[in-house]
Amino acid sequence: MTPRTLLTIAGSDSGGGAGIQADLKVFAALGAYGTSVITAVTAQNTRGVDAVLPLPPQTVRDQLDSVLGDFDVRAVKTGMLGTPAVADAVAEAARAGRLPHLVVDPVLVATSGHRLGVATAVERLLPYAEVATPNCAEAAALTGRPVTTVEEMVAAAEALVAAGPAHVVVTGGDVDAAGESVDVLAGGGGTTLLRAPRVPTRHNHGTGCSFSAAITVRLAAGDPVPVAVAAAKEYVTRALTGARNWELGAGRGPLDHFGWSA
Repeated sequence: MTPRTLLTIAGSDSGGGAGIQADLKVFAALGAYGTSVITAVTAQNTRGVDAVLPLPPQTVRDQLDSVLGDFDVRAVKTGMLGTPAVADAVAEAARAGRLPHLVVDPVLVATSGHRLGVATAVERLLPYAEVATPNCAEAAALTGRPVTTVEEMVAAAEALVAAGPAHVVVTGGDVDAAGESVDVLAGGGGTTLLRAPRVPTRHNHGTGCSFSAAITVRLAAGDPVPVAVAAAKEYVTRALTGARNWELGAGRGPLDHFGWSA
């Protein structure tokens, strides 16, 4: 059977744990064929981001035209966009209806603290998103309000839904919630808290990329958004658990995308 084709539009992570590389691993692990449009090249590893080179907007358009002109892309996710001009190039395609089941992961700040994007770039794309997946820091940047508790996550998710996306998941990996990892899903007329046991590990590089990529796979398969989000959370929990004792690099290591340590 021919696999479903998905597209990731994001930056390249030379360490392989996040960005384009993580997205393609998730697609493959969950049985989909991945294509890619690279928006920026980064020099990074498990310890942090050393340099970022955004690609010209026309190069992004050329990649989009090549992929979309040949493949039957069923769902699309975005990660690091880098600049408003690149975001405009991607938004043009979304506005034209060329990016089905669009999942927007608003990558603004890396785990290391290095700034990888600007809020105005992400805001250009949010109105076209079926699902947006900011973490707490990104939700705070997009709403202009603090997001440090579950209650503030709920308020931010509902405020962002009002601003355009059909659904918003504010991920709470950095929020202390009594030993749980709590994410907040808003949209479709309601708000839901998704809970899972917190995995004790420092190896969480690429968690947000992997979560949004897993949602994209499930949307392409026809799952409703709440089902897709729940399945993605389960996948990331397994991937975190599998890599918790790995020693890849000296910093925050990647996830076990393929279940090697399961």
